[in-house]
Amino acid sequence: MNLPGALRPALVVLAVAVLLLGLLWVFQRRLIYLPDPAPVPPAGQVVPGAREVTLTTADGLRLGAWHVPGDHPVTVLVAGGNAGNRLHRAPLARALAARGLPVLLVDYRGYGGNPGSPTEEGLRLDVLAARDFLGEVPVIYFGESLGAAVLAGLAAERPADGLVLRSPFTDLAAAGQANYPFLPVRAMLRDRFPVAERVAAIKAPIVVVYGTADTIVPAGQSRAVAAAAAGPVTVVEIAGAGHNDPVFLSGPRMVGAVTDLADRIRDTR
Repeated sequence: MNLPGALRPALVVLAVAVLLLGLLWVFQRRLIYLPDPAPVPPAGQVVPGAREVTLTTADGLRLGAWHVPGDHPVTVLVAGGNAGNRLHRAPLARALAARGLPVLLVDYRGYGGNPGSPTEEGLRLDVLAARDFLGEVPVIYFGESLGAAVLAGLAAERPADGLVLRSPFTDLAAAGQANYPFLPVRAMLRDRFPVAERVAAIKAPIVVVYGTADTIVPAGQSRAVAAAAAGPVTVVEIAGAGHNDPVFLSGPRMVGAVTDLADRIRDTR
């Protein structure tokens, strides 16, 4: 069939667009999850007093994690964001441990030398294994960005005594749309992570911490998560802070927000 000359370029553009969208559909998780898969150093070399532990998931993976003991009765379960591995969150673990808080610093499948490949369901199983490891102790779930979404999901299944959500997005599609406004992100995503929807059913106290200069998860999304929460909410806004600034690892307002929540939980038990 002979096509009018003016129509041929349009069909080529359409074909290329369809091909690109198809590739994005197939490889989208490589854009979402950015693990550093390298093995990490021994825990005790990075965080004083930390030890190596192994978490066993319901689908049979054995995941490395770091546990730091402490004399505070409330433990902090820390789940990182979509990039790096637990070595990059070591400053947070050191800062919390210095306040006496026990910390379980986890890595997802595919991160930090762990086997497997990350997906929304896979990360759900990973943090369930982490919660099982801790047993029947009071626990704060601390989630960074994507980790806030993962632990909001965990709290819906295994209630926490409190949550700290650092730079949370309302759902993954909203965060993706903010970074890729030219793509039909919501229509394409396989993994959803509906944070605002989940916190609307969580009655435990929640602390939402975010930076006003965050260009990866806009501050408005974190404020919307706080507004959606069913339980008591504390909002900590850090002026001028971007998404990956060190203030979110060892800054006094970040560490103080966690320790204050831990003390409140301790004092009400």
